[in-house]
Amino acid sequence: MNDSTWGGTPPANPPVDPHTDLQPGHDPYGSYGAWPEQATGAATGHEADRYDPDRHGYGDASTRAQQHFPAGVGVQAQDDHTQVLSPIAGHDLLAEPEPSAGPPFREEPARVDAARAESARGGLVVTEEPPAKRVGKAGRNLPQAIGVGAGLGAVIIASLLTIPMLFVGVVLIAVLVGLWELTGAFGKAEAIADGSGRTAQGATVGRGIRLPVVPLGVGSVAMLVAGYARGAEGLAIATALTAIAVMVWRMTEGPEDFLRDMTAGVFTVFYLPFLAGFAVLMLADDDHGAQRVLTFIILVVCADTGAYVAGVTSGGPHKMAPTISPGKSWEGFAGGVFTSAVAGALCVVLMLDGAWWQGAVVGVAAAAVSALGDLAESMIKRDLKVKDMGSLLPGHGGVMDRLDSLLAAAPVVWLLLVLFV
Repeated sequence: MNDSTWGGTPPANPPVDPHTDLQPGHDPYGSYGAWPEQATGAATGHEADRYDPDRHGYGDASTRAQQHFPAGVGVQAQDDHTQVLSPIAGHDLLAEPEPSAGPPFREEPARVDAARAESARGGLVVTEEPPAKRVGKAGRNLPQAIGVGAGLGAVIIASLLTIPMLFVGVVLIAVLVGLWELTGAFGKAEAIADGSGRTAQGATVGRGIRLPVVPLGVGSVAMLVAGYARGAEGLAIATALTAIAVMVWRMTEGPEDFLRDMTAGVFTVFYLPFLAGFAVLMLADDDHGAQRVLTFIILVVCADTGAYVAGVTSGGPHKMAPTISPGKSWEGFAGGVFTSAVAGALCVVLMLDGAWWQGAVVGVAAAAVSALGDLAESMIKRDLKVKDMGSLLPGHGGVMDRLDSLLAAAPVVWLLLVLFV
């Protein structure tokens, strides 16, 4: 072990000739001399006069050290002592291996723990990466999803079994929250600019789609109430009037992006309150209205649950629409259709006094259309470049992420139940 005090102050009484066997420059307390090659004038890759202390005035520790270490080797001087920042003595610099692509060094666990303890003693707080949220294989937090779904189901059943008009209120709240989520998602949509920085419609880049919220909200209330009070005719008339109100309201905001915003507004009228109105039409039926609504909801929930279980169990090797929704598979679709068909046969026989095969048909149709509704909303989200329409429902996303299947299946189930029972 070297007995010199590198980086510190030399001892007050250094030993006299402590290393008489060392060459000049290698004694930690001795003077620095020239390399043998330099003394004899041998070629070293640097001109000999470059190291002449008398000519260049090298007098400090760092410049004296340069006489003994080739260019490219770092030297740091402190308190007239030289600390060489170089590879291990005796290693050729040109023979050093290339640096690896990985981290430059790896600390041993004991050293890491010691560093953390030292940081804690010094008042520093050592933080670690927060643990990732646990999600299921299908990308959702299953306990949260089950809990939220059970809570929503309890609210729906309670409203249907007590005062049916309360169910209309539940549907209306869901529609208004979904409208709020669509407004936010559409507002984030950015226009695509051409070479001049303008879109084909003349919109500036980054300006989102503007939905006329006021006529949409008032019209949604009118559509659902009219559907419950006047049936299909009332729903149709209220829908037409709401679409006209959306167009007129948007005209007051100027011509810029009128076609785009008006089209999105009319689409929202039919996509959200109009399709939701068919659930209210089922309730308005004088014969087993609450049972029809329960059948409709049970079929869609069973289709979604069966698809989830079958997809996770099988691994979903055959993707249904990988460019739209990579998580959906044909195995999951088959599981959803089977589960919904069985549930439809039981519900129609036990609650609606129909034939089992009628219930199976309704179940198959509900599963197929609900899957299409889910894919349609996935396409909308991809076009808007959002992952979820919202975050109000833990484990599910937004309200629109739960309404997508119900909205698509509502008119089909309503029509088949009208025809069969």
